[in-house]
Amino acid sequence: MAGGRLTQQDRQQIALGLADGLPYAEIARRLDRPTSTITREVMRNGGPTAYRAELAHRATERRAHRRRSASSRGPESVPQPHGRDAEAVAEYEETLTTVFMASGTPKMMSRVLSCLCTTDTGSLTASELAQRLQVSPATISKAITFLESQGLIRRERDERRRERYVVDDDVWYQSMMASVRGTAQVAETARQGVGILGSGTPAATRLENIARFLDFVSESLARAADQAREVLHTKVEATPGGTARPGSDRG
Repeated sequence: MAGGRLTQQDRQQIALGLADGLPYAEIARRLDRPTSTITREVMRNGGPTAYRAELAHRATERRAHRRRSASSRGPESVPQPHGRDAEAVAEYEETLTTVFMASGTPKMMSRVLSCLCTTDTGSLTASELAQRLQVSPATISKAITFLESQGLIRRERDERRRERYVVDDDVWYQSMMASVRGTAQVAETARQGVGILGSGTPAATRLENIARFLDFVSESLARAADQAREVLHTKVEATPGGTARPGSDRG
């Protein structure tokens, strides 16, 4: 199996494979590379629909230049915990950021969210985020405002009264429910158009179908989110008699 970094020719073959609708495993087989290498390459550079060989190659060169520059300045000021490979962690954060971007989250907001998700504590202050991402506090503030509006993070105060931004299991649940409410609102608005456009007309029928579809989706998502929260966020609590009973870990 071939080793070393992907070449520009490799990336052109990846782009052609994606254009032909080939799965990652088949592209990897043709290039004699691990499937994980192709998956990481594509997701780090826009995903299967936005991948461009030339842009991906340039982006890789820029990342390599940043790593060389950081290495020339000396070791990282904050060592990676648990013996993690710092370069592998950085590459994974870039991949996760790309996935968030592909789902519709703007780039800087995706970087902040990725940073929080890959932090063991799941929380950082604005100054810690600014330092880790090498951006201004104003940029962090803008990203935080957006992520809060989407229900993707929450604020809390630590023992030093500093404001921290948190990503945890309940935040994801709340974000999902916010999405459900937004979808339900679209369905309701679509249904309002039926009477305005005239019941039975093509336009009204289209809006009614949209409303019915979104009603079904939002109800299904809400039900699944509630079930997942109940099942996945429940832990066993000991009773005075020594037996165990299910108990919620949500406060």
